[in-house]
Amino acid sequence: QVQLVESGGGLVQAGGSLRLSCAASGRTFSSYAMGWFRQAPGKERAFVAAIGWSGGNTLYADSVKGRFTISRDNAKNTVYLQMNSLKPEDTAVYYCAADTYPRATTKEDGYDYWGQGTQVTVSS
Repeated sequence: QVQLVESGGGLVQAGGSLRLSCAASGRTFSSYAMGWFRQAPGKERAFVAAIGWSGGNTLYADSVKGRFTISRDNAKNTVYLQMNSLKPEDTAVYYCAADTYPRATTKEDGYDYWGQGTQVTVSS
């Protein structure tokens, strides 16, 4: 069993930055791919970014490419999402997810464990 706890969300003005963190329990974190998804009000949850077990394989949604960066620190069992140049349309609850398969994927049903989410609100 893996538990995921997100932090770092909050309210920021458009153009600002936030860094989300996701702390994972369990000794097998370093073998898992990790992902970030988000769900805006009235919309379905959507893929944001993913990273493979070693950090060498990353994927991004087109809407965040060039603005968001996913990274991980396996020694700390933590994955990060650095979000720059934030826009009001980035407002959503952001979820961290773990996939027991080591390679990053964009597919939501490929992830086995989910965090509770952290709210990000970008004001215009």
